[in-house]
Amino acid sequence: MIRVALCVELSPAQTSRLRAGLGAAELVESNDLVGCDVAFGNPEVDALIGAKSLRWVQLESVGFGEYLNLDWDKLSQRLTLTNLAGFFADPVAETALAGLLAMARGIDDLLHLQATTTWEGDPIRARLRSLSGKHVVMVGFGAINQRLAALLAPFNCQITPVRKATPLDELDRALATADIVVCSAPDTLATRGMFDASRLALLPGHAVFANFGRGSIVIEAALADALNSGQIGGALLDVTVEEPLPTSHPFWHCPNTILTQHSGGGTADELDRKIDVFLSNFARFINGKTLVGIVDMKRGY
Repeated sequence: MIRVALCVELSPAQTSRLRAGLGAAELVESNDLVGCDVAFGNPEVDALIGAKSLRWVQLESVGFGEYLNLDWDKLSQRLTLTNLAGFFADPVAETALAGLLAMARGIDDLLHLQATTTWEGDPIRARLRSLSGKHVVMVGFGAINQRLAALLAPFNCQITPVRKATPLDELDRALATADIVVCSAPDTLATRGMFDASRLALLPGHAVFANFGRGSIVIEAALADALNSGQIGGALLDVTVEEPLPTSHPFWHCPNTILTQHSGGGTADELDRKIDVFLSNFARFINGKTLVGIVDMKRGY
């Protein structure tokens, strides 16, 4: 009998639906992977190492950075990792568009004025911007940024996609004329610290830095300095290195900064849709078909 470890919190109704969808397989509601063949969710790294019988892990995320440092030369001989590539494209792209519009049109400032019953009026107008015709550099051009590019089409933005194969000198040239940078790249050895102080310094003073991939792509102290000094125009941040963000973190108080608290991919039916993806892939697993969303851990994507 196939044993499936449940490594994600579900409601009783969702657990029952999952159990029914597994048929004859046994659902183990525990992070203990020993003796399990399959895991649904993001198990602890140490637990994954010790689970010798484990053959497949279906992550409940797109990101997989916490598993990169494992010995995949050995693990890949018995273990397959799949992620939710493309799953969050629509909601994340919509959150990015909403945030960029809010920053351009001053909605964040207006909400603060409303909360303090302050009427500023006409002086606000001079600070407002438009998305129309802006140069948007997209670092990572997977499902999220492709969807965002489509949403930006009516604004006639100039889109510069930056893919894994794009040389860094091409990225740097694009940054020099960027109005907006949107990162959706995963956490890999190649992306960690990509936006350090020197690369942030390439951006024009009005540019907005948006991150919807992983917090590790930017050196956070350098970004905070760039925001506090006015070196760049603002930031829209869905992800940070440490989550929840510590109360002492400078991002809480940086000017022209919107923190969406890693909610960008959220929808009311998110967990139910994840169950659907897992059950669809589970059917492929038991029938010996190629799984959807396989991550090449040796290459890091």
